[in-house]
Amino acid sequence: MNREDIVRLATLARIELTDEEIDAFLHDITSILSYVGEIKEITGDAPEEKVAGAVYNVFRKDDTPHEPGLYTDDLLALAPERDGAYVKVKKILEEK
Repeated sequence: MNREDIVRLATLARIELTDEEIDAFLHDITSILSYVGEIKEITGDAPEEKVAGAVYNVFRKDDTPHEPGLYTDDLLALAPERDGAYVKVKKILEEK
């Protein structure tokens, strides 16, 4: 990678760089690419294809697990404030 590559990347990213920043990026990118090359060399003999286990749906079947309203009164009794069959909460959204 050279200065022209850094300038081209900065132009594509719509970033304005000073000469000092270009030199710093050139040094940083060279170090990063060198490190990536070391990692690639270490893992180079690993199998390319990754094998995953069996894929299956982990969600329960979409049906009614209990009678609707069976626990409503118990849950509403635990609420600090309520309005009929609704739990009252602090208003957090404002109208624009």
